[in-house]
Amino acid sequence: MIKKVLFLFAILAMVATTTNAQKIMLGPQLGYFAPSQEGTDGSILFGGAVRAKFGSLGIEGAINYRSETTEESGAELKASFYPVMVSALLYPLPIVYGIAGIGWYNYKIEMTYNGSSLGDYTDSEIGYHIGAGAEIPLGNIILAADLKYVFMKYQFENSNTDYDADGLIINATVFFGL
Repeated sequence: MIKKVLFLFAILAMVATTTNAQKIMLGPQLGYFAPSQEGTDGSILFGGAVRAKFGSLGIEGAINYRSETTEESGAELKASFYPVMVSALLYPLPIVYGIAGIGWYNYKIEMTYNGSSLGDYTDSEIGYHIGAGAEIPLGNIILAADLKYVFMKYQFENSNTDYDADGLIINATVFFGL
């Protein structure tokens, strides 16, 4: 009985929160990922985000894509990343926010040598991020920019080595109010 009451309360809280949302926004996102490792190049990322604001609190969901290719002596390694991130936002000022969240970082690594495929590897890892940003409201459009530092390690199967994948994400999003 208590589980049913708690479940009903959770459903009512979600409905009440959604109906009291000041703004629900959706838009395209463009960014840059700068890895923390020396000698590693950054890469452009793009995707989309949805954001809901509830007074001084907010929640955001985003999915992006980025890829990197490395070539050496006829060998090519192409890595594609599909991060899915969920973030909580705290607005100390109406246009400035702090951001913290979790991400599900999907990736695929394809290897070739002199044009012949050596196979591929697909997996995912969980990572965390923290940062800050600002919004500029322009009527029904909101321009948002944020910096997020990502904490993550890739743990490859059949290897005792973890790859440190920490880095800084710089995003710009054009949100359209729904």
